[in-house]
Amino acid sequence: MATDYDAPRKTEEDQSEESIEELKARRHDKNSGKVDEDETEAAESFELPGADLSHEELAVEVKPRQDDEFTCMSCFLVHHRSQLYDEKKLICRDCA
Repeated sequence: MATDYDAPRKTEEDQSEESIEELKARRHDKNSGKVDEDETEAAESFELPGADLSHEELAVEVKPRQDDEFTCMSCFLVHHRSQLYDEKKLICRDCA
């Protein structure tokens, strides 16, 4: 049997004191201390799909594919030619 040397050590007295009933009681006590979160406050922090983002601006410059790059036909990402695994199928090394 494997031994976890980082785990805290318990004496036989400690192990015998922890009965199933005591462990069950502790589990219920831990759950009773939780604070209910207000659902409306939590919902305000989430952005829903399809939200109006017309006031947002794209801060990324999009460049066309360069001559030394290819588009993988499996993951559809643009990679440098050094990542080409199959020239006929145009598949990158990550997808091979």
